[in-house]
Amino acid sequence: MCETCGCSDGSDNIKIYKPEDEHVHSHEHTHHDHSHEHKSTKLNLESDILGQNQLLAERNRGFFDAKKIFAINLVSSPGSGKTTLLEKTLKDLANSVPVAVIEGDQQTANDAERIAASGAPVVQINTGKTCHLDAHMVRHGMDKLELKENSILFIENVGNLVCPSMFDLGEAKRVVIMSVTEGEDKALKYPYMFESSQICIFNKIDLLPYVDFDLEKAIDNAKRVNPNLKFFKLSATKGDGMGDWESWLKSEMKGTQSLSHHH
Repeated sequence: MCETCGCSDGSDNIKIYKPEDEHVHSHEHTHHDHSHEHKSTKLNLESDILGQNQLLAERNRGFFDAKKIFAINLVSSPGSGKTTLLEKTLKDLANSVPVAVIEGDQQTANDAERIAASGAPVVQINTGKTCHLDAHMVRHGMDKLELKENSILFIENVGNLVCPSMFDLGEAKRVVIMSVTEGEDKALKYPYMFESSQICIFNKIDLLPYVDFDLEKAIDNAKRVNPNLKFFKLSATKGDGMGDWESWLKSEMKGTQSLSHHH
């Protein structure tokens, strides 16, 4: 499943903490610890890992539904501007919507510290050698946050377009972010991430005059992979297009509340 990137190594420590924590809580992350003696055994264990993750993801989803929490999984390659987009979104929503954030990175608390500066509750998950968040890690992150009812939980996944696509976290929506400094064929190269997402954001559109990037071609490529994708074009740094994105967030949150009430 992830042999080449090292996340099949079960010896790494997962650290889950708030930026202000003095003592970092860690626990052995062993769900990838498996034998490589036989291909069939490895495939069976990979299936078990994904099956166990799906069970935990459904439990997370049940918790979110019960609390009327709109959970969003933000995914992208490194450098797309996920954290900047999140900072801007949190600032704009600060006075209208309760929010919380789970930050995923292999190392450092840099992103969580940036988010904490916005005033939003945030927990950092350092995944060590593992190149994605999973439902188990998110559950532990949720336990460290006091999640409010009728709120939005942003989960910023590790920068990677491969492994995170296979792991449901219990989110209501998966949002894949591309910047215009990346290739127009990104969706064709990493189809499963785009297939499994509902939203595609093109970020850094303020740079379009300065880069060789055909936005319409990139959208067409993404539609070839997933015709049902909804698109947003914006600049997190300049603010262009942010209103449409934030209006959608508020609308979806209200839909989550209505759905929960109906159930």
